[in-house]
Amino acid sequence: MQGARAPRDQGQSPGRMSALGRSSVILLTYVLAATELTCLFMQFSVVPYLSRKLGLDSIAFGYLQTTFGVLQLLGGPVFGRIQCPAILAALATLLGAVLSFTCIPASTKGAKTDAQAPLPGGPRASVFDLKAIASLLRLPDVPRIFLVKVASNFPTGLFMVMFSIISMDFFQLEAAQAGYLMSFFGLLQMVTQGLVIGQLSSHFSEEALLRASVLVFIVVGLAMAWMSSVFHFCLLVPGLVFSLCTLNVVTDSMLTKAVSTSDTGTMLGLCASVQPLLRTLGPTVGGLLYRSFGVPVFGHVQVAINTLVLLVLWRKPMPQRKDKVR
Repeated sequence: MQGARAPRDQGQSPGRMSALGRSSVILLTYVLAATELTCLFMQFSVVPYLSRKLGLDSIAFGYLQTTFGVLQLLGGPVFGRIQCPAILAALATLLGAVLSFTCIPASTKGAKTDAQAPLPGGPRASVFDLKAIASLLRLPDVPRIFLVKVASNFPTGLFMVMFSIISMDFFQLEAAQAGYLMSFFGLLQMVTQGLVIGQLSSHFSEEALLRASVLVFIVVGLAMAWMSSVFHFCLLVPGLVFSLCTLNVVTDSMLTKAVSTSDTGTMLGLCASVQPLLRTLGPTVGGLLYRSFGVPVFGHVQVAINTLVLLVLWRKPMPQRKDKVR
């Protein structure tokens, strides 16, 4: 199979990719990611209202979300009943797959002098070798960075998987109004990841950005505990988006730098598995918390967990690296 891909990569070394070629790949990657997420949230936005019409309460909806998270975590295809959004999502995803296969090089990360690549002629690890995958989590500094990523994302993950129910019950929003709110959320994510983080990374270290994201998480959690209207939530969204985007970008950067070039894809896969993991645990836990304590509990959990994370980061700083967040 490697021979079949050779013509596309022939004469183009990943370390010598032209600036124009790299910019084109990055732009295409952004477009594909935006298309995929747009199609995904088209479906997410209608499921809560459909479940409410079918008579599901917040706990039952949490079980539904947990089922989705389990399937997503395992990587299995989920085929439901066809809605216009589902057809459009399928076609757009197919187009994205074709573009990514034909236009993006097989490798875009240049070789490093300390990369622990497999020896020529040596045995190659199987794609499904779980021991090889788990071994990456035992590398120096990787377990702590990965734990910070999971722990800090967990409170926000609880809130976001229950947000559709909260928007109906607590904010009393209609489907169209909830859609506008999610569009606002998505626009802030695009601006933060595309412009803000890049500028900040040129002036501050990854350690400083990571601490700042956790600190803002704490402030947002305190405000969330006193939130009483959708207007209050709109005021909190910029801080929430900044923390969420910065945390994920910085931790992904740290984790991929901690492994060799040949293991970059595997590490990115592990990073991507955090969200499915939260979607597996979050809906059930979030549904129980919401029914028992209401919306303020998500702010309390946010403050408690991220305060512990911040203490850990201050007690033992993360390893400093020369590379900035890209």
